[in-house]
Amino acid sequence: METQFNIDRDASWREELRKRLKTKDRTLRERVKMLEEEPNIRNKNYFEVNKGLTEDLAVFEAERCIDCPEPTCISGCPVGVNIPTFIKKIEMRDFLGAAAVLKTTNTLPAICGRVCPQEKQCEAMCFYVQKMKKEAVAIGYLERFAADFERNSGKISIPEVSSSNGIKVAAIGAGPASLTFAAEIKRLGYEITVFEALHDIGGVLKYGIPEFRLPNFIIDSEINILRKMGVQFVTNFVVGKTASFEELRSQGYKAFFVGSGAGLPNFMNIPGENLIGIYSSNEYLTRINLMSAAKEIFDTPILKGKKVAVIGGGNTAMDSVRTAKRLGAERAMIIYRRSRIEMPARVEEVKHAEEEGIEFLNLHNPLEYLGDKNGRVCQMKLQKMGLGEPDKSGRRSPVPIVGSEHFVEVDMVIVAIGVSPNPLIPQSVKELQISKWGTVIVNEETMQTSVPDIFAGGDIVRGGATVILAMGDGRRAASGVHSYLAKS
Repeated sequence: METQFNIDRDASWREELRKRLKTKDRTLRERVKMLEEEPNIRNKNYFEVNKGLTEDLAVFEAERCIDCPEPTCISGCPVGVNIPTFIKKIEMRDFLGAAAVLKTTNTLPAICGRVCPQEKQCEAMCFYVQKMKKEAVAIGYLERFAADFERNSGKISIPEVSSSNGIKVAAIGAGPASLTFAAEIKRLGYEITVFEALHDIGGVLKYGIPEFRLPNFIIDSEINILRKMGVQFVTNFVVGKTASFEELRSQGYKAFFVGSGAGLPNFMNIPGENLIGIYSSNEYLTRINLMSAAKEIFDTPILKGKKVAVIGGGNTAMDSVRTAKRLGAERAMIIYRRSRIEMPARVEEVKHAEEEGIEFLNLHNPLEYLGDKNGRVCQMKLQKMGLGEPDKSGRRSPVPIVGSEHFVEVDMVIVAIGVSPNPLIPQSVKELQISKWGTVIVNEETMQTSVPDIFAGGDIVRGGATVILAMGDGRRAASGVHSYLAKS
């Protein structure tokens, strides 16, 4: 059930709003703050941390937009949302109109408003950031507001779909890339079926992101719109095992989109990594988010640690350590070999983790894990690190400090140092060109692979990226498939 912010608790915002509205020059107004659940309450439950904006706060923030004649924010959006137009709709209090603008190019606005790194994309290109060195218009907050308003109003619009052309197309995997592809190709009149290996739809949105960041009912609501558009979903179906591409072709499918993600966890290959109590973040989050493993009444409950270390500095590491805290960890730690500045996680996620009592051991790197007599991890050997010259990504490379080794007690370790592409599809289609990293090579404009009727996008191509980049791939692939089939 959706939770609402406590307007009485946040009554101070109403008075603050009155004061700010007296400022006529919109460029002098400060960016609104997101209403949030209290840290010492939220770190014990799975209710969503961010509570959204009130109507007045949304309008106030929309009024900050200065209506650039050449809006650079759009260039920062991988799915090309008409940002100034939807924001102007909010300013005019046409909230349903704002949602309609979003949905012309964005299949999953309520999701994107919550998990997209707008600060590195559309908001990074905002006039305030580029020209005035101020905080950007809160595009992500406003996107979430408009999508939530439409859902809560009960007046959810279903995108228009062209008349069926009778041509069957398949998408493999049900994550953000495939969901976007399915919606876009359906709009063009194709008969689209999404094949998912797991028992639920959503991909990484469901198994990889905890509900305190992205509630399942939000995902289900967005997927339900696709169902009403006519998108078909088949679960517990592994393309390459349940049926081959040739078998699907024989059933009449004329083109395929592969969005099977990057579900192969990476490890450090250091001593003790096979001890009991050491998980990949992929297994840990999937079992908890998708299989209810945090509940002991289920058949395969997960171990719960009191001293938990999460290795890594990305969003998945933050999700893992904050989950461990909610499951009763007395000491929950991030172990990251670089400094805070180099940490790839969203600033907001790091802030939330700190507020919830997460300990950060930056500039530390694990060398070894030690186990007790029962084979469960009980200690980790860490080495302090310094920072050397920048690597190819621009981040300064970590350098070991000799003689700095020390031990820290742990009873659970979660390794969140990245993932590799799912190898099943490449193994089952030998003609696919694959990079040395195991990613599928595509034409970046059309997302077409070396096999003409197979297109691909998302993490299977990128090796691990954001939801919105995967969605952008899905949109380009739909256009690519449409062009391909028109010529066939």
